[in-house]
Amino acid sequence: MQNQHFKRKKAEKPSAEKLIEGILSGDFISLSRAITLCESKRTEDREAANRIVQACLPHSGKSIRIGITGVPGVGKSTFIESFGLHLIEKEQKKLAVLAVDPSSERSKGSILGDKTRMEKLSVHPKAFIRPSPTSGSLGGVAHQSRESILLCEAAGFEVIIVETVGVGQSETEVRQMTDFFLLLMLAGAGDELQGIKRGIMEMADGLLINKAEGENKGAAKRAQREYRNALHLFPPSQSEWTAKVELCSALHHQNMDGAWQMVQDFVSQTQGNGFFAKQRQRQLRSWFIKTIDELLHRSLFSSENLKAKLRELENQVEQKQISPYEAAKVIFEAFKREL
Repeated sequence: MQNQHFKRKKAEKPSAEKLIEGILSGDFISLSRAITLCESKRTEDREAANRIVQACLPHSGKSIRIGITGVPGVGKSTFIESFGLHLIEKEQKKLAVLAVDPSSERSKGSILGDKTRMEKLSVHPKAFIRPSPTSGSLGGVAHQSRESILLCEAAGFEVIIVETVGVGQSETEVRQMTDFFLLLMLAGAGDELQGIKRGIMEMADGLLINKAEGENKGAAKRAQREYRNALHLFPPSQSEWTAKVELCSALHHQNMDGAWQMVQDFVSQTQGNGFFAKQRQRQLRSWFIKTIDELLHRSLFSSENLKAKLRELENQVEQKQISPYEAAKVIFEAFKREL
């Protein structure tokens, strides 16, 4: 009987109020469960998630949010572990690591593999590592990541690293939800600027050339000079901050303090000139508008009455019987009549 009672009790879902209480006390399990609710598509879960986010909102905003991107093979997971351990052990910070990954259902996102490589960080009592859902929809994943950031802040995490696992638009999304955007680079691959999108470099607040060790150190220093010269050609940023280029070796834990100093210098300058607070406000406005888009899209495509009409119009568009714009207008008018 006792075992049956235990099983029944274990299966019970904690209430939103219990999860809020747990998050505010820094409980990792409550935080994980709340993020899972945010990721859910079930209506009752989303309602609970919204109550939790609303309650945690006044307790958020006190962290430094760092976005990290880089090409495959640059050593992101090694860097995040080395940098994360430096923040925890040397700077006495509580650290959360999140991923934005719009990949397929099957891949489950590289950070799940990275988590096994981050052996020390993943078991550290002051670190929380969370992969994103792989819903295939970047907008949805980014929305959930914003909620995850907010909940992590309410749980007392002082530094939040958001890693881009996907490519392309995910960099822009991560840039729009973080304070400092860090681009990890490699040296010694021919023309140092080849293959690097100008747009991503323009978004970066700091560049770190990783694996600057041993025989590769000379190539890393040359790359550092080239990147510094290239960055001077870009127009001045709104933050009045000039992106820095530093060397590091994540494998040998070299210059992790330099990487953190770069972030601190940025925060100090942008808090001083008011850009930091304005950027946070812009991010909240952007989140609001994107949420409206997401809710409208979800409502439109989940309507049973409109599904047949959508299929009919899709067929007409494919057969060139109606333009995509006119078809969209037809479905939107039908949607408005349902409201």
